[in-house]
Amino acid sequence: MEVLGIDIGGSGMKGAIVNVETGEMTTKRFRIPTPKGRKPKDMAKVIKEIAEHFNYNGPIGCGFPSIVKHGVCKSPGNLDASWLNVNIHELFSEITGLPVTVINDADAAGYATMNYGIGKNKKGLVVMITIGTGLGSGMFLDGELIPNFELGQIPYKEYDKIELWAANSAKEREDLSYKKWGKRFNKFLSLVEIITCPDLIILGGGSSKHFEKYRECITIDTPVIPSELQNHAGIIGAAAAALHQAPKD
Repeated sequence: MEVLGIDIGGSGMKGAIVNVETGEMTTKRFRIPTPKGRKPKDMAKVIKEIAEHFNYNGPIGCGFPSIVKHGVCKSPGNLDASWLNVNIHELFSEITGLPVTVINDADAAGYATMNYGIGKNKKGLVVMITIGTGLGSGMFLDGELIPNFELGQIPYKEYDKIELWAANSAKEREDLSYKKWGKRFNKFLSLVEIITCPDLIILGGGSSKHFEKYRECITIDTPVIPSELQNHAGIIGAAAAALHQAPKD
């Protein structure tokens, strides 16, 4: 079965049609910049535009860059404050006219990696970290998702949340080298290690494909590996979620 998966980020909203049996994208990725204000209705219209681009008429899965509880946004994260307590599932379904399933973006990326990628059959506690505008995190125990672990929201020094200091957006904003940024990211991973004591950390998001440029900066004891799905994982996992985690009417 082929399903439209959409990965919503702070800078871009990306979609593709995915074969949810194999985890393979059957179309090229289509990207639209996230609307400047990052407001609910503006972003919902982009979801519709992506569906129309593929001439798609079926269930949609969306990875959303914040805490999602029963389809409701419980924290605006890097988006506009008006997202708080918005029922994302209902909003996107109404605007598109199609059934939409929404889960946390890092949970979506992890779902893809644990079912179709390098995390398949991995036992113990596995943490998926997605590196982008923010730092998303997905938690899996023996392959089962434990939702809404937003470890990028940990306060750090003068920052309200550590992702403001250690995400890829900080690297770009401050024009940091991979070495300087890698030391910051390693500090974040050291906190993840202390808090969760995982057996494995898998990296996703755009920066995962540049892992070799900052690998030497990662000094924690827990094994850290990049996802081979890289920044496609969010799309693939979102599509799978549309089947396996769709809201029950």
